[in-house]
Amino acid sequence: MEQEVMDCFTHPIKCKLLLELYSAGKATAKQLAEIYNDIPQATLYRYLKRMTNDGILKVVEENQVRGTIEKTYAVDIDLDSIGQELIGANAGDAYMQMFMQYVFGFIKRFQEYCKKPDIDIPKDQPGFSLAPIYATDEELASALEEYAKIIQPLYKNKPTPDRKSRTLGLIISPPENYNK
Repeated sequence: MEQEVMDCFTHPIKCKLLLELYSAGKATAKQLAEIYNDIPQATLYRYLKRMTNDGILKVVEENQVRGTIEKTYAVDIDLDSIGQELIGANAGDAYMQMFMQYVFGFIKRFQEYCKKPDIDIPKDQPGFSLAPIYATDEELASALEEYAKIIQPLYKNKPTPDRKSRTLGLIISPPENYNK
C-alpha cells in the first residue's frame, strides 16, 4: 500500500484526483471531469479504477443514471497518518524512496518539456534554484507558513484556457552540521 500511495503523490493526475477527493470529501467521475477538463475521460476512469483497486479510493455511492451506474468516490486511506508514518522514527528508507520518486517526477516533466521542438523557456517559465539559508527551526516554520498562504489559493484554481498546469515543488534539505 505504501508504494501505491507514494505513486499517487508523485503522479500528476493521480495526485490531482486524490487531493480533490480529499478536500471535497466525495465526488463522481463526472464532477471530477468537470473540474479537470484537461484530463481525458478514459484516463480519468482508468486512474479512478486503479486507485480504487489499490485501496486508495473507495466507492461510497452507486446511482442508476440513464442505464449506467454512476459511482461516487472518496479517499479510503488516512493521509495524515500515512504522512506521519513516512516521517516517523526509523522511516529513513521509505522517506528516501518517496524523495527519489518526487525528484524523478520532476526529472520526467523536465525531460518531456525539453524534448519538445518548440519550447520557449522565458515564456513557459520553468525553473529551479537553490537558496542556501541559515534559519532557526522557528524561522523556517514561519517562512513555510507564509509560503503555504501564498500557494494555497492556487490549489483551488480550476483549469481554464488561459491557465496552464504546472507543478511547483519546494525542497528543504536536512540541516547540515558545520563545525565552525
